[in-house]
Amino acid sequence: MFNAITNIFRVAELRARIGYTLVLLAIYRLGIFISTPGVDRVALNAAMEARMKDGGLLGLFNMFSGGALSQASIFALGIMPYVSASIIMQLLAVVVPSLERLQKEGAAGRQKLNQYTRYGSIVLSIVQGVGVARTLYSFGRSTDPNALEKVVVPESMYGLTPSSTLIWFSFMTVITLTAGTAFIMWLGERITENGIGNGISLIIFSGIVVGIPPSAQQLWRSVEADAINGGMGGALGLLGVMLLVVGAVVFVERGMRRIPVQYAKRVSGRQMFAGQATYFPLKVNASGVIPPIFAGALLSFPATLATWVPGMAGVQRALQSDQWIYSGLFVALIIFFAYFYTSLTFRADDVADNIKKQGGYIPGIRPGRQTADFIERVLNRLTFGGALYLAAICVLPTVIGGILKVQLYFGGTALLIVVGVALDTVQQIEQHLISRNYEGFAGPRGPRIRGRIRSTASAV
Repeated sequence: MFNAITNIFRVAELRARIGYTLVLLAIYRLGIFISTPGVDRVALNAAMEARMKDGGLLGLFNMFSGGALSQASIFALGIMPYVSASIIMQLLAVVVPSLERLQKEGAAGRQKLNQYTRYGSIVLSIVQGVGVARTLYSFGRSTDPNALEKVVVPESMYGLTPSSTLIWFSFMTVITLTAGTAFIMWLGERITENGIGNGISLIIFSGIVVGIPPSAQQLWRSVEADAINGGMGGALGLLGVMLLVVGAVVFVERGMRRIPVQYAKRVSGRQMFAGQATYFPLKVNASGVIPPIFAGALLSFPATLATWVPGMAGVQRALQSDQWIYSGLFVALIIFFAYFYTSLTFRADDVADNIKKQGGYIPGIRPGRQTADFIERVLNRLTFGGALYLAAICVLPTVIGGILKVQLYFGGTALLIVVGVALDTVQQIEQHLISRNYEGFAGPRGPRIRGRIRSTASAV
Protein backbone atom coordinates (compact mmCIF):
# COMPACT_ATOMS: atom_id res chain seq x y z
CA MET A 1 0.00 0.00 0.00
CA PHE A 2 2.81 2.42 0.94
CA ASN A 3 4.62 1.65 -2.33
CA ALA A 4 1.42 2.28 -4.31
CA ILE A 5 0.94 5.66 -2.66
CA THR A 6 4.57 6.52 -3.38
CA ASN A 7 4.13 5.50 -7.02
CA ILE A 8 1.29 8.01 -7.40
CA PHE A 9 3.76 10.88 -7.07
CA ARG A 10 6.18 9.28 -9.55
CA VAL A 11 3.70 9.53 -12.44
CA ALA A 12 3.73 13.11 -13.68
CA GLU A 13 0.33 12.92 -15.39
CA LEU A 14 -1.36 11.30 -12.41
CA ARG A 15 0.27 13.79 -10.03
CA ALA A 16 -0.98 16.68 -12.18
CA ARG A 17 -4.50 15.24 -12.36
CA ILE A 18 -4.76 14.79 -8.60
CA GLY A 19 -3.41 18.29 -7.98
CA TYR A 20 -5.85 19.75 -10.51
CA THR A 21 -8.74 17.95 -8.79
CA LEU A 22 -7.73 19.16 -5.34
CA VAL A 23 -7.40 22.78 -6.51
CA LEU A 24 -10.89 22.81 -8.06
CA LEU A 25 -12.41 21.17 -4.97
CA ALA A 26 -10.69 23.82 -2.83
CA ILE A 27 -12.24 26.54 -5.01
CA TYR A 28 -15.64 24.94 -4.49
CA ARG A 29 -15.17 24.85 -0.72
CA LEU A 30 -14.05 28.50 -0.66
CA GLY A 31 -17.24 29.48 -2.47
CA ILE A 32 -19.28 27.96 0.37
CA PHE A 33 -18.27 30.88 2.57
CA ILE A 34 -19.41 33.60 0.13
CA SER A 35 -22.92 34.62 1.17
CA THR A 36 -25.77 35.65 -1.08
CA PRO A 37 -26.11 39.49 -1.30
CA GLY A 38 -28.48 40.97 1.25
CA VAL A 39 -28.30 38.20 3.85
CA ASP A 40 -26.91 38.31 7.38
CA ARG A 41 -25.00 35.04 7.58
CA VAL A 42 -24.78 34.83 11.40
CA ALA A 43 -28.49 35.40 11.90
CA LEU A 44 -29.34 32.95 9.13
CA ASN A 45 -27.21 30.19 10.66
CA ALA A 46 -29.20 30.44 13.89
CA ALA A 47 -32.52 30.41 12.04
CA MET A 48 -31.61 27.47 9.79
CA GLU A 49 -30.16 25.45 12.66
CA ALA A 50 -33.54 25.52 14.40
CA ARG A 51 -35.28 24.32 11.23
CA MET A 52 -32.74 21.59 10.43
CA LYS A 53 -32.31 20.04 13.86
CA ASP A 54 -34.85 17.31 13.00
CA GLY A 55 -33.49 16.70 9.51
CA GLY A 56 -36.24 17.02 6.93
CA LEU A 57 -35.94 18.09 3.34
CA LEU A 58 -33.83 21.13 4.23
CA GLY A 59 -31.42 18.95 6.17
CA LEU A 60 -31.09 16.54 3.25
CA PHE A 61 -30.31 19.31 0.76
CA ASN A 62 -27.97 21.02 3.23
CA MET A 63 -25.96 17.80 3.60
CA PHE A 64 -25.55 17.41 -0.18
CA SER A 65 -24.55 21.08 -0.51
CA GLY A 66 -21.85 20.75 2.15
CA GLY A 67 -23.56 23.19 4.54
CA ALA A 68 -23.94 25.90 1.89
CA LEU A 69 -27.73 26.05 2.21
CA SER A 70 -27.65 26.84 5.93
CA GLN A 71 -25.35 29.80 5.18
CA ALA A 72 -27.22 31.08 2.10
CA SER A 73 -23.99 30.72 0.16
CA ILE A 74 -23.76 31.43 -3.56
CA PHE A 75 -23.50 27.61 -3.82
CA ALA A 76 -26.58 27.07 -1.63
CA LEU A 77 -28.33 24.93 -4.26
CA GLY A 78 -25.20 22.83 -4.67
CA ILE A 79 -25.07 20.30 -7.46
CA MET A 80 -28.51 18.84 -6.65
CA PRO A 81 -30.30 20.60 -9.58
CA TYR A 82 -27.89 18.88 -11.95
CA VAL A 83 -28.36 15.51 -10.22
CA SER A 84 -32.14 15.92 -10.31
CA ALA A 85 -32.05 16.89 -14.00
CA SER A 86 -29.86 13.86 -14.76
CA ILE A 87 -32.30 11.50 -13.05
CA ILE A 88 -35.26 13.11 -14.83
CA MET A 89 -33.48 12.79 -18.17
CA GLN A 90 -32.77 9.11 -17.52
CA LEU A 91 -36.42 8.48 -16.76
CA LEU A 92 -37.58 10.45 -19.80
CA ALA A 93 -35.21 8.50 -22.05
CA VAL A 94 -37.22 5.38 -21.20
CA VAL A 95 -40.62 6.79 -22.19
CA VAL A 96 -39.77 9.41 -24.87
CA PRO A 97 -38.81 7.74 -28.20
CA SER A 98 -36.70 10.66 -29.45
CA LEU A 99 -34.59 10.70 -26.29
CA GLU A 100 -34.27 6.92 -26.42
CA ARG A 101 -32.89 7.17 -29.96
CA LEU A 102 -30.38 9.79 -28.82
CA GLN A 103 -29.26 7.47 -26.04
CA LYS A 104 -28.44 4.78 -28.61
CA GLU A 105 -26.52 7.07 -30.98
CA GLY A 106 -23.26 6.79 -29.10
CA ALA A 107 -21.06 9.72 -28.10
CA ALA A 108 -22.95 12.28 -30.21
CA GLY A 109 -26.28 11.29 -28.68
CA ARG A 110 -24.91 11.33 -25.14
CA GLN A 111 -23.44 14.79 -25.75
CA LYS A 112 -26.86 16.05 -26.84
CA LEU A 113 -28.51 14.50 -23.77
CA ASN A 114 -25.88 16.15 -21.55
CA GLN A 115 -26.75 19.49 -23.13
CA TYR A 116 -30.44 18.93 -22.35
CA THR A 117 -29.45 18.02 -18.80
CA ARG A 118 -27.59 21.31 -18.41
CA TYR A 119 -30.61 23.27 -19.63
CA GLY A 120 -32.81 21.35 -17.20
CA SER A 121 -30.40 22.13 -14.37
CA ILE A 122 -30.68 25.86 -15.05
CA VAL A 123 -34.49 25.66 -15.07
CA LEU A 124 -34.55 23.73 -11.79
CA SER A 125 -32.05 26.18 -10.28
CA ILE A 126 -34.32 29.11 -11.13
CA VAL A 127 -37.37 27.39 -9.63
CA GLN A 128 -35.53 26.37 -6.46
CA GLY A 129 -33.88 29.80 -6.24
CA VAL A 130 -37.27 31.50 -6.12
CA GLY A 131 -38.29 29.26 -3.23
CA VAL A 132 -35.04 29.93 -1.34
CA ALA A 133 -35.38 33.69 -1.89
CA ARG A 134 -38.93 33.83 -0.53
CA THR A 135 -37.96 31.67 2.43
CA LEU A 136 -35.01 33.90 3.31
CA TYR A 137 -37.11 37.02 2.97
CA SER A 138 -39.81 35.57 5.23
CA PHE A 139 -37.28 35.11 8.05
CA GLY A 140 -36.77 38.85 8.31
CA ARG A 141 -40.39 39.89 7.82
CA SER A 142 -41.95 37.84 10.63
CA THR A 143 -44.26 39.66 13.04
CA ASP A 144 -42.89 37.59 15.92
CA PRO A 145 -40.94 39.95 18.22
CA ASN A 146 -38.42 37.17 18.85
CA ALA A 147 -37.80 36.63 15.14
CA LEU A 148 -34.39 37.28 13.61
CA GLU A 149 -35.00 40.56 11.82
CA LYS A 150 -31.46 40.75 10.45
CA VAL A 151 -31.62 37.68 8.27
CA VAL A 152 -32.44 39.90 5.31
CA VAL A 153 -31.01 43.40 5.12
CA PRO A 154 -33.70 46.05 5.96
CA GLU A 155 -35.50 47.86 3.15
CA SER A 156 -33.71 51.10 3.96
CA MET A 157 -30.54 49.60 2.55
CA TYR A 158 -32.22 49.44 -0.86
CA GLY A 159 -34.27 52.64 -0.58
CA LEU A 160 -37.32 50.77 -1.93
CA THR A 161 -40.80 49.91 -0.73
CA PRO A 162 -41.26 46.47 0.93
CA SER A 163 -42.93 44.98 -2.17
CA SER A 164 -40.24 46.33 -4.48
CA THR A 165 -37.56 45.10 -2.11
CA LEU A 166 -38.98 41.56 -2.25
CA ILE A 167 -38.84 41.58 -6.06
CA TRP A 168 -35.32 42.99 -6.13
CA PHE A 169 -34.03 40.62 -3.43
CA SER A 170 -35.65 37.61 -5.16
CA PHE A 171 -34.13 38.62 -8.50
CA MET A 172 -30.63 38.99 -7.05
CA THR A 173 -30.90 35.73 -5.11
CA VAL A 174 -32.13 33.71 -8.09
CA ILE A 175 -29.40 35.08 -10.37
CA THR A 176 -26.72 34.42 -7.75
CA LEU A 177 -27.81 30.87 -6.91
CA THR A 178 -28.32 29.90 -10.56
CA ALA A 179 -24.88 31.21 -11.47
CA GLY A 180 -23.42 29.31 -8.52
CA THR A 181 -24.97 26.03 -9.67
CA ALA A 182 -23.76 26.62 -13.24
CA PHE A 183 -20.25 27.26 -11.93
CA ILE A 184 -20.33 24.04 -9.88
CA MET A 185 -21.42 22.12 -13.00
CA TRP A 186 -18.46 23.60 -14.85
CA LEU A 187 -16.10 22.59 -12.03
CA GLY A 188 -17.46 19.05 -12.07
CA GLU A 189 -17.03 18.68 -15.82
CA ARG A 190 -13.50 20.04 -15.68
CA ILE A 191 -12.58 17.56 -12.92
CA THR A 192 -14.02 14.68 -14.95
CA GLU A 193 -12.13 15.76 -18.08
CA ASN A 194 -8.78 16.90 -16.69
CA GLY A 195 -8.70 15.55 -13.14
CA ILE A 196 -9.23 12.16 -11.53
CA GLY A 197 -12.60 10.57 -10.76
CA ASN A 198 -16.11 11.73 -11.53
CA GLY A 199 -16.30 15.48 -10.86
CA ILE A 200 -19.97 15.65 -9.88
CA SER A 201 -19.58 12.72 -7.49
CA LEU A 202 -16.44 14.20 -5.94
CA ILE A 203 -18.20 17.52 -5.30
CA ILE A 204 -20.98 15.72 -3.42
CA PHE A 205 -18.31 13.59 -1.70
CA SER A 206 -16.42 16.66 -0.47
CA GLY A 207 -19.62 18.28 0.79
CA ILE A 208 -20.42 15.23 2.93
CA VAL A 209 -16.89 14.54 4.17
CA VAL A 210 -16.34 18.07 5.54
CA GLY A 211 -19.19 17.46 7.99
CA ILE A 212 -17.51 14.42 9.55
CA PRO A 213 -14.93 16.27 11.77
CA PRO A 214 -17.55 18.55 13.41
CA SER A 215 -19.77 15.51 13.93
CA ALA A 216 -16.90 13.57 15.51
CA GLN A 217 -16.13 16.54 17.74
CA GLN A 218 -19.77 16.73 18.82
CA LEU A 219 -19.74 12.98 19.58
CA TRP A 220 -16.61 13.42 21.71
CA ARG A 221 -18.27 16.23 23.64
CA SER A 222 -21.25 13.94 24.26
CA VAL A 223 -18.87 11.32 25.68
CA GLU A 224 -17.18 13.88 27.92
CA ALA A 225 -20.55 15.13 29.15
CA ASP A 226 -21.66 11.52 29.79
CA ALA A 227 -24.61 12.14 27.46
CA ILE A 228 -24.10 8.90 25.53
CA ASN A 229 -25.26 5.55 26.85
CA GLY A 230 -22.33 3.37 27.83
CA GLY A 231 -19.87 6.27 28.00
CA MET A 232 -16.49 5.53 26.42
CA GLY A 233 -17.41 1.90 25.90
CA GLY A 234 -20.47 2.92 23.91
CA ALA A 235 -18.37 5.26 21.76
CA LEU A 236 -15.79 2.53 21.04
CA GLY A 237 -18.61 0.11 20.20
CA LEU A 238 -20.05 2.69 17.84
CA LEU A 239 -16.67 3.07 16.13
CA GLY A 240 -16.40 -0.71 15.71
CA VAL A 241 -19.91 -0.96 14.24
CA MET A 242 -19.16 1.86 11.80
CA LEU A 243 -16.01 0.09 10.56
CA LEU A 244 -17.99 -3.13 10.07
CA VAL A 245 -20.71 -1.24 8.17
CA VAL A 246 -18.14 0.41 5.89
CA GLY A 247 -16.64 -3.00 5.16
CA ALA A 248 -20.10 -4.41 4.40
CA VAL A 249 -20.84 -1.52 2.03
CA VAL A 250 -17.56 -2.05 0.18
CA PHE A 251 -18.27 -5.78 -0.13
CA VAL A 252 -21.82 -5.36 -1.46
CA GLU A 253 -21.07 -2.44 -3.78
CA ARG A 254 -18.42 -4.56 -5.49
CA GLY A 255 -20.64 -7.63 -5.56
CA MET A 256 -22.19 -8.93 -8.76
CA ARG A 257 -23.80 -12.00 -10.27
CA ARG A 258 -21.96 -13.30 -13.31
CA ILE A 259 -24.24 -14.84 -15.93
CA PRO A 260 -22.17 -17.01 -18.30
CA VAL A 261 -22.51 -16.24 -22.02
CA GLN A 262 -21.19 -18.55 -24.75
CA TYR A 263 -20.58 -17.29 -28.30
CA ALA A 264 -20.74 -19.67 -31.23
CA LYS A 265 -17.87 -20.37 -33.63
CA ARG A 266 -17.37 -17.81 -36.38
CA VAL A 267 -16.21 -18.47 -39.93
CA SER A 268 -14.39 -15.70 -41.82
CA GLY A 269 -13.32 -16.77 -45.32
CA ARG A 270 -11.28 -19.92 -44.86
CA GLN A 271 -10.59 -19.30 -41.20
CA MET A 272 -12.70 -20.60 -38.32
CA PHE A 273 -12.56 -18.83 -34.95
CA ALA A 274 -13.36 -20.73 -31.78
CA GLY A 275 -16.32 -19.72 -29.69
CA GLN A 276 -15.68 -17.36 -26.81
CA ALA A 277 -16.92 -17.86 -23.26
CA THR A 278 -17.55 -14.74 -21.21
CA TYR A 279 -20.04 -13.49 -18.68
CA PHE A 280 -22.60 -10.75 -18.26
CA PRO A 281 -22.38 -8.98 -14.85
CA LEU A 282 -25.48 -8.01 -12.87
CA LYS A 283 -24.85 -5.68 -9.97
CA VAL A 284 -26.27 -6.61 -6.57
CA ASN A 285 -27.26 -3.00 -5.94
CA ALA A 286 -28.21 -1.96 -9.46
CA SER A 287 -30.15 1.15 -8.38
CA GLY A 288 -27.29 2.77 -6.44
CA VAL A 289 -28.27 5.48 -3.96
CA ILE A 290 -31.35 6.62 -5.89
CA PRO A 291 -33.93 4.70 -3.74
CA PRO A 292 -32.78 6.22 -0.40
CA ILE A 293 -32.68 9.71 -1.94
CA PHE A 294 -36.18 9.38 -3.38
CA ALA A 295 -37.57 7.81 -0.22
CA GLY A 296 -35.95 10.39 2.07
CA ALA A 297 -37.14 13.32 -0.05
CA LEU A 298 -40.68 11.94 -0.23
CA LEU A 299 -40.91 11.40 3.53
CA SER A 300 -39.26 14.72 4.33
CA PHE A 301 -41.70 16.73 2.25
CA PRO A 302 -44.78 16.28 4.56
CA ALA A 303 -42.64 16.91 7.64
CA THR A 304 -41.19 20.06 6.09
CA LEU A 305 -44.62 21.20 4.94
CA ALA A 306 -45.94 20.75 8.47
CA THR A 307 -43.55 23.45 9.70
CA TRP A 308 -45.29 25.97 7.44
CA VAL A 309 -48.92 24.82 7.58
CA PRO A 310 -50.70 25.06 10.95
CA GLY A 311 -52.59 22.02 12.19
CA MET A 312 -50.06 19.46 10.91
CA ALA A 313 -48.07 19.08 14.13
CA GLY A 314 -49.20 15.46 14.48
CA VAL A 315 -47.90 14.62 11.01
CA GLN A 316 -44.59 16.26 11.83
CA ARG A 317 -44.20 14.25 15.05
CA ALA A 318 -45.13 10.97 13.33
CA LEU A 319 -42.61 11.51 10.53
CA GLN A 320 -39.64 12.35 12.72
CA SER A 321 -36.64 10.18 11.94
CA ASP A 322 -36.65 8.52 15.38
CA GLN A 323 -40.24 7.24 15.08
CA TRP A 324 -41.06 3.68 14.04
CA ILE A 325 -43.65 4.94 11.53
CA TYR A 326 -40.96 6.87 9.68
CA SER A 327 -38.56 3.90 9.70
CA GLY A 328 -41.25 1.50 8.43
CA LEU A 329 -42.31 3.80 5.62
CA PHE A 330 -38.68 4.49 4.79
CA VAL A 331 -37.91 0.78 4.36
CA ALA A 332 -41.04 0.19 2.26
CA LEU A 333 -40.28 3.14 -0.03
CA ILE A 334 -36.65 2.07 -0.49
CA ILE A 335 -37.76 -1.39 -1.62
CA PHE A 336 -40.38 0.13 -3.95
CA PHE A 337 -38.01 2.63 -5.55
CA ALA A 338 -35.28 -0.02 -5.91
CA TYR A 339 -37.58 -2.13 -8.09
CA PHE A 340 -39.07 0.91 -9.82
CA TYR A 341 -35.77 2.54 -10.80
CA THR A 342 -34.13 -0.75 -11.79
CA SER A 343 -37.05 -1.66 -14.04
CA LEU A 344 -36.84 1.72 -15.77
CA THR A 345 -33.10 1.79 -16.34
CA PHE A 346 -32.40 -1.89 -17.10
CA ARG A 347 -34.21 -3.67 -19.94
CA ALA A 348 -33.80 -7.42 -20.04
CA ASP A 349 -35.32 -7.57 -23.55
CA ASP A 350 -32.62 -5.30 -24.98
CA VAL A 351 -29.87 -7.28 -23.29
CA ALA A 352 -31.25 -10.57 -24.62
CA ASP A 353 -31.54 -9.12 -28.15
CA ASN A 354 -27.96 -7.84 -28.08
CA ILE A 355 -26.66 -11.22 -26.94
CA LYS A 356 -28.64 -12.95 -29.70
CA LYS A 357 -27.47 -10.53 -32.42
CA GLN A 358 -23.84 -11.16 -31.45
CA GLY A 359 -24.32 -14.90 -31.78
CA GLY A 360 -24.27 -15.58 -28.06
CA TYR A 361 -26.44 -17.55 -25.70
CA ILE A 362 -26.67 -18.48 -22.04
CA PRO A 363 -25.89 -22.21 -21.59
CA GLY A 364 -29.09 -24.12 -20.98
CA ILE A 365 -31.32 -21.16 -21.94
CA ARG A 366 -32.78 -20.64 -25.40
CA PRO A 367 -32.00 -17.27 -27.03
CA GLY A 368 -34.73 -14.64 -27.24
CA ARG A 369 -37.69 -14.54 -24.91
CA GLN A 370 -36.45 -17.24 -22.53
CA THR A 371 -33.12 -15.46 -22.12
CA ALA A 372 -34.91 -12.19 -21.27
CA ASP A 373 -37.12 -13.99 -18.73
CA PHE A 374 -34.09 -15.65 -17.14
CA ILE A 375 -32.18 -12.36 -16.84
CA GLU A 376 -35.23 -10.59 -15.43
CA ARG A 377 -35.80 -13.36 -12.87
CA VAL A 378 -32.20 -13.17 -11.69
CA LEU A 379 -32.34 -9.38 -11.60
CA ASN A 380 -35.50 -9.38 -9.46
CA ARG A 381 -33.85 -11.63 -6.89
CA LEU A 382 -30.74 -9.46 -6.82
CA THR A 383 -32.85 -6.31 -6.54
CA PHE A 384 -34.67 -7.71 -3.51
CA GLY A 385 -31.38 -8.43 -1.78
CA GLY A 386 -29.99 -5.05 -2.78
CA ALA A 387 -33.11 -3.26 -1.53
CA LEU A 388 -32.86 -4.99 1.87
CA TYR A 389 -29.20 -4.02 2.02
CA LEU A 390 -30.01 -0.37 1.28
CA ALA A 391 -32.82 -0.34 3.85
CA ALA A 392 -30.57 -1.87 6.53
CA ILE A 393 -27.75 0.63 5.92
CA CYS A 394 -30.15 3.59 5.94
CA VAL A 395 -32.09 2.54 9.06
CA LEU A 396 -29.04 1.46 11.06
CA PRO A 397 -28.04 5.03 12.13
CA THR A 398 -31.54 5.56 13.56
CA VAL A 399 -31.37 2.29 15.50
CA ILE A 400 -27.90 2.98 16.86
CA GLY A 401 -28.80 6.59 17.67
CA GLY A 402 -31.83 5.40 19.62
CA ILE A 403 -29.76 2.92 21.62
CA LEU A 404 -26.89 5.28 22.42
CA LYS A 405 -29.05 8.43 22.61
CA VAL A 406 -26.83 10.24 20.12
CA GLN A 407 -27.42 11.73 16.67
CA LEU A 408 -25.22 10.23 13.94
CA TYR A 409 -24.19 12.35 10.97
CA PHE A 410 -22.25 9.79 8.93
CA GLY A 411 -24.61 7.03 7.91
CA GLY A 412 -27.30 5.96 5.51
CA THR A 413 -27.26 7.74 2.16
CA ALA A 414 -24.13 9.72 3.04
CA LEU A 415 -22.19 6.54 3.81
CA LEU A 416 -23.27 4.90 0.54
CA ILE A 417 -22.18 7.93 -1.50
CA VAL A 418 -18.84 8.38 0.25
CA VAL A 419 -17.82 4.72 0.01
CA GLY A 420 -19.01 4.38 -3.60
CA VAL A 421 -17.21 7.51 -4.81
CA ALA A 422 -14.05 6.50 -2.94
CA LEU A 423 -14.10 3.08 -4.64
CA ASP A 424 -14.52 4.62 -8.09
CA THR A 425 -11.72 7.15 -7.54
CA VAL A 426 -9.27 4.58 -6.16
CA GLN A 427 -10.05 2.32 -9.12
CA GLN A 428 -9.17 5.08 -11.59
CA ILE A 429 -5.92 5.81 -9.76
CA GLU A 430 -5.01 2.11 -9.82
CA GLN A 431 -5.74 1.91 -13.56
CA HIS A 432 -3.29 4.76 -14.16
CA LEU A 433 -0.65 2.99 -12.07
CA ILE A 434 -1.09 -0.41 -13.74
CA SER A 435 -1.05 1.12 -17.24
CA ARG A 436 2.43 2.45 -16.47
CA ASN A 437 3.74 -0.85 -15.04
CA TYR A 438 3.44 0.24 -11.44
CA GLU A 439 1.99 -1.92 -8.68
CA GLY A 440 -1.61 -1.28 -7.70
CA PHE A 441 -2.85 -0.71 -4.17
CA ALA A 442 -3.21 -4.47 -3.57
CA GLY A 443 0.36 -5.25 -4.66
CA PRO A 444 1.65 -7.32 -7.59
CA ARG A 445 -0.04 -10.54 -6.44
CA GLY A 446 -3.12 -9.11 -4.80
CA PRO A 447 -6.56 -8.72 -6.37
CA ARG A 448 -7.25 -5.61 -8.41
CA ILE A 449 -9.47 -3.06 -6.74
CA ARG A 450 -12.79 -2.76 -8.52
CA GLY A 451 -15.04 0.24 -8.23
CA ARG A 452 -18.77 0.04 -8.48
CA ILE A 453 -19.89 -1.63 -11.69
CA ARG A 454 -21.00 1.22 -13.89
CA SER A 455 -24.71 1.91 -13.91
CA THR A 456 -26.94 4.88 -14.54
CA ALA A 457 -26.96 5.73 -10.85
CA SER A 458 -23.24 5.44 -10.16
CA ALA A 459 -22.55 9.10 -10.98
CA VAL A 460 -24.65 10.17 -7.99
